[in-house]
Amino acid sequence: MAGGSKMPNTEITLPDDRCFGPDAQQKEIAMRLYAQVKNLPLICPHGHVDPRLFADPNYSFGSPADLLIIPDHYVFRMLYSQGIPLEKLGVPRQACGEQSRTNGGKVEHDHQGDLDHRKIWQTFADNFHVFRGTPTGVWLAYELCVVFGVKKQLTRETAQTIYDEIATKLTQPEFRPRKMFERFNIEVLATTDAASDPLEQHRALRASGWHARIVPTFRPDGVVNLDGPRGAWRKNIDALGAVSGISISNYQSLISALENRRAYFKEMGATATDHATLSPYTNELSKSEATTIFRRALRGQASADDATRFTGHMLMEMARMSIEDGLAMQLHPGSFRNHNDIVFQRFGLDKGCDIPVPTEYTRNLRPLLNKYGNDPRLSLILFTLDETTYARELAPLAGHYPAVKLGPPWWFHDSINGMARFFDQVMETAGIYNTAGFNDDTRAFPSIPARHDVWRRASVNWLAGLVVRGLIGMNDAEEMARALAYDLAKKAYKL
Repeated sequence: MAGGSKMPNTEITLPDDRCFGPDAQQKEIAMRLYAQVKNLPLICPHGHVDPRLFADPNYSFGSPADLLIIPDHYVFRMLYSQGIPLEKLGVPRQACGEQSRTNGGKVEHDHQGDLDHRKIWQTFADNFHVFRGTPTGVWLAYELCVVFGVKKQLTRETAQTIYDEIATKLTQPEFRPRKMFERFNIEVLATTDAASDPLEQHRALRASGWHARIVPTFRPDGVVNLDGPRGAWRKNIDALGAVSGISISNYQSLISALENRRAYFKEMGATATDHATLSPYTNELSKSEATTIFRRALRGQASADDATRFTGHMLMEMARMSIEDGLAMQLHPGSFRNHNDIVFQRFGLDKGCDIPVPTEYTRNLRPLLNKYGNDPRLSLILFTLDETTYARELAPLAGHYPAVKLGPPWWFHDSINGMARFFDQVMETAGIYNTAGFNDDTRAFPSIPARHDVWRRASVNWLAGLVVRGLIGMNDAEEMARALAYDLAKKAYKL
């Protein structure tokens, strides 16, 4: 698809052989392999879709802008990089009604004072060309064409017609989240939920009688990372104490509360935990050291060094708990969160300004792996935003420790080229069976089938190259294609 006023109003084209290499023999094999996996059910073991979408059988996505622009930081971060204020894209400010110091504009409104989603959509269409060649552009093309049946390219001229087309469909029953879940052929979808989340939406889902498998994922960052936003950590501790029924007054009561919540999450269907840290540093503290640091944190006196050491210790505690309760453990390090202070102060978390940093795994993970990495009961799924670690550290670690599996290319590398680099740098050392298949890791629910489609195409393209070079046979390639599309994720996440 393309944007810009000079482009003709041509039909959308999604070639059958997209994502495949130009070699004719390789492409033929890739298409044969793809035909065998393209309709497999989707396993979505890690993501950030709000469970409220499904708890209410009549939930509506709202407008096309509500669905595809306002909540999607992949979309608005690119437009922001072009100088388009977030207010013009409908992104809500934390302090409502304030004049923006960054751009002097207010959130886009119509003459009645309501958000003018048509103007937001028009701005999106006017600048759609900036997504050319990006993963977001590929996903959006699939969503518009396959999910919503749009036939025309999105341009300045077609913007309002396409807006009306999508808006009309969003009012129809078949475009409610539950119906789309079924149409997408999702076998299981995991949400990501704070340790203190009471899981009310998941309880409502269970009580509704709808038989889709949607499960929570336990994410304790808010209570184990002492260096969060000011004041937030103590509020999270109080919330954890309230929901667990355990007064958290010392380190041991924190451990008891976390074990309590893990058990409840597992009862509600969870099979995994998720941990985000700046560094994968691990280090086991003595009980007295952990107690002392936690006591300082409760008084608001924890230092930066305290926070680093405590988080590193708690990662080891989480690994211990995972061996005991069977929850797979995901580790997502290497993101400098909220790098843009102005955007963070005005708009809050998850607004597209998290930036990767160099990440070291071999030394940082050694304490955890020496204590727990030889235990096959632990499924430790590692991710990276630092691709230089693939061949040097991550593939050798996964190719040795029974507990370690490698997650798919994450975030900025969830792309055709990112996947190709992953296959080339990881698989010769780790093999595919020490990886965790694919997860879509998205808040944008309609993009889920698009993301899985790209992974399946990239996977079979790589496998076809191995067949052409005589490194594997066709029978092996067929089994490996299915594993990468479906089996590996089910196994790694214990689904």
